[in-house]
Amino acid sequence: MSDPRTGLPDLTRAFWRIGWLSFGGPAGQIALMHREIVEERGWVDESDYLEALNLCHLLPGPEAQQLATWIGWRLHGWRGGVIAGGLFVLPGALVMLGLSVLYALAANLTWFEALFLGIKAAVLAIVLQALNRIGSRALGGWLRKLLAIAAFLALFVFGLPFPLVVLGALALGAMIGGVRPGWLALDTVETTPHGPMPWIASLRAVASWGAIWIAPLALVLATLGPGHVLWDVGLFFSKLAVVTFGGAYAVLAYMAQQAVETYGWLGPGEMADGLGLAETTPGPLIMVTQFTGFLAGWRAPEPFSPLLAGVLAAGLTTWVTFAPCFLWIFALAPWMERLKYAPRIRAGLAAVIAAVVGVIANLALWFALHVLFARVGTMDAGPVSFSLPEWTTLDWRAAVLTVLALLLTFGFKWSVMRVLALCATGGLALTLL
Repeated sequence: MSDPRTGLPDLTRAFWRIGWLSFGGPAGQIALMHREIVEERGWVDESDYLEALNLCHLLPGPEAQQLATWIGWRLHGWRGGVIAGGLFVLPGALVMLGLSVLYALAANLTWFEALFLGIKAAVLAIVLQALNRIGSRALGGWLRKLLAIAAFLALFVFGLPFPLVVLGALALGAMIGGVRPGWLALDTVETTPHGPMPWIASLRAVASWGAIWIAPLALVLATLGPGHVLWDVGLFFSKLAVVTFGGAYAVLAYMAQQAVETYGWLGPGEMADGLGLAETTPGPLIMVTQFTGFLAGWRAPEPFSPLLAGVLAAGLTTWVTFAPCFLWIFALAPWMERLKYAPRIRAGLAAVIAAVVGVIANLALWFALHVLFARVGTMDAGPVSFSLPEWTTLDWRAAVLTVLALLLTFGFKWSVMRVLALCATGGLALTLL
């Protein structure tokens, strides 16, 4: 597959530029690619771009990176997809690795902790903004709203696993889509697609990219064994890649719960720090997984040095986070036209997107508790188990900075970078006072 309007060198230069400029989360990244690829270069038609974007919204993983991969695939087959999708991620991965090293070296300094006090407050406001933005787009119809509420209660009140909530929403939506698609506010599609089904291309993509995905894990298992932190990191983030619907915000609370409570790789506040760093780098926000992987390797480095173990863990995390995205695109892009006519698939994924709103609400509350209070406990009462703060441990500096961040984000519509910068400065100032 090749497009005469552009060669591979042109595609490489375009996505090298896009990779370094892709700040602002998925909305800004998608808008940037639209301007660069559709409006200025005319490499992809508007309708094809929007149809591909709809497909990427339905897949696990960062939709902007998957869209970049699809553009490359559309223009130059799998080679173009690897170049476009890889260059979309590479600049942010390099920057995030450098920031992770600096964080690990300076984490015990008072001024550094004060700086990140403000960043945590800004991240809380940013998560609430994402909740508002995604909720306004995804909650059309009464059933979608009900699914969002049910997902929040399942996670925060009953402590159900995140993958179970996502898969449950998918199954329920698929069942409803077969009999009552109107309940999910879905339009009825009467026509059916024509042409042969691309089974061979899809199976080839699944086999080849499945092998690429698990190759580093197999190497770790063969050389270091199942008890090493690199195996835990690779296996955990591979599982996470399959259920990461709705982007980084949706999956972060589950990731934090596992990384903090199950594996002990980092503390609750450090997860907020990681998202703050991811907000300041180009590329997908899910790059926060690399920060988590780096700290896991840094703190359990044997038989390597802390720096080498951290770099290896960060690289492995990035690999197993993004390699599946290439698999999804290369396997499903040939089916894009047919997916529009599959009511059960459309309904199932619409239900997942609705549930993701409840997932992000759970994340926002989790962040608020750990940003504003020094100690957070757990209330257990039969099947009900939820987090409860020790009210006397409220950090007044965090509360002031959170109010400031909310005012700047929702009241004055400041950009993410400006809010982060001012709140970080405010954290330093209040700590000095």
